[in-house]
Amino acid sequence: MVVQPKVKGFMCTTAHPAGCEAAVRAQIDYVKSQPKTEGPKKVLVIGSSMGYGLASRIAAAYSCGADTIGIIFDKAGTEKRTATAGWYNTAAFEKFAAADGYYAKSINGDAYSQEVKEQAIDLIRRDWGKADMVIYSIAAPRRKAPDGETYRSVLKTTDESYTNQTIDLITNKISEVTIEPATEQEIHDTIKVMGGEDWKLWIQALKDAGVLADGAKTVAYSYIGPEITHPIYYSGTIGKAKQHLYQTAKEISAEIDGVEAYVSVNKALVTQSSAAIPIVPLYMSMLLKIMKEKNLQEGCIEQMYRMLHDRLCVNPVVTDEEGLIRMDDYEMKPEVQGAVKALWDTVTEDTIRDVTDMDGYWQDFYEIFGFHIDGVDYAADVDIQVPIPSLE
Repeated sequence: MVVQPKVKGFMCTTAHPAGCEAAVRAQIDYVKSQPKTEGPKKVLVIGSSMGYGLASRIAAAYSCGADTIGIIFDKAGTEKRTATAGWYNTAAFEKFAAADGYYAKSINGDAYSQEVKEQAIDLIRRDWGKADMVIYSIAAPRRKAPDGETYRSVLKTTDESYTNQTIDLITNKISEVTIEPATEQEIHDTIKVMGGEDWKLWIQALKDAGVLADGAKTVAYSYIGPEITHPIYYSGTIGKAKQHLYQTAKEISAEIDGVEAYVSVNKALVTQSSAAIPIVPLYMSMLLKIMKEKNLQEGCIEQMYRMLHDRLCVNPVVTDEEGLIRMDDYEMKPEVQGAVKALWDTVTEDTIRDVTDMDGYWQDFYEIFGFHIDGVDYAADVDIQVPIPSLE
């Protein structure tokens, strides 16, 4: 099948297997070009098929020399429909890892479920004995919790309504948008989905099963962002959930013997979900322009390599005064945020192309799904039913 991107609104409903493989190969090549890291050797990555989770798995394998187990939640391709990008990414990673002599197996299922937790425990016990690092990189809009309830997250303010400018990525039209405050129930439900409860359940389950090494480290991911987005992130429902995540890291370290827990605050990225969030795409397109001009731009793999090599796999672990690993340090530099604010205060529809990197934004968006990758022949027929070796 010849596969082309099918974008509807902010959703891309196709993925390209050769493009995803080329993107994974490029991330691996980047890590191979960097100094090695003295780090973990048996790494469980919960949420390993896209973005920071995939980059974490690649960095752990190719910088630390680690064997990895990845938890994914993806769909295989059919005769008429492509697989998800995460499926193709995982297939490519397992292919390259095997060729390079690294153990790599994956479990496909709902990471929130007890069933998947038990599958991971059984696999670790059988193949490794113990894991020495657990990376938690889950981003989902809903969660079925152990109480049987399905909770859904919302992205809203928690105090009062907030109005600011946003952009329609299709038309480049700038308009005002107002985000309404969440109810107490919506705040509670968002914390249930995006807070630290499931992370702690994972670590406790692994510890109770005896498959965590003494001194094991675990890290979960977060985002804080600039003042422009604080009402909907840092001070909004997502921020409430992330405060719970930060508290959970302290609880894991204090209550689960032999485990060190950290939260890494990462930089803003173009994702399918963030494209639909008011205000964020305009900020992101400006941020891309400024960070590229200042030679500070990082993608997932550059950040996750730097996180492991410079911050997490050193003694002592490098954190700020609140115990957070700040991988958003380049994004939050005063000169970067000052430049973004200056653009934000003056942007118009007439100047949008001059003060943003809209082309770069869309390039990053398409690359998520394996499109617009240099060296890939998008006119060629490709097999869209690509197996993941460990799931066959």
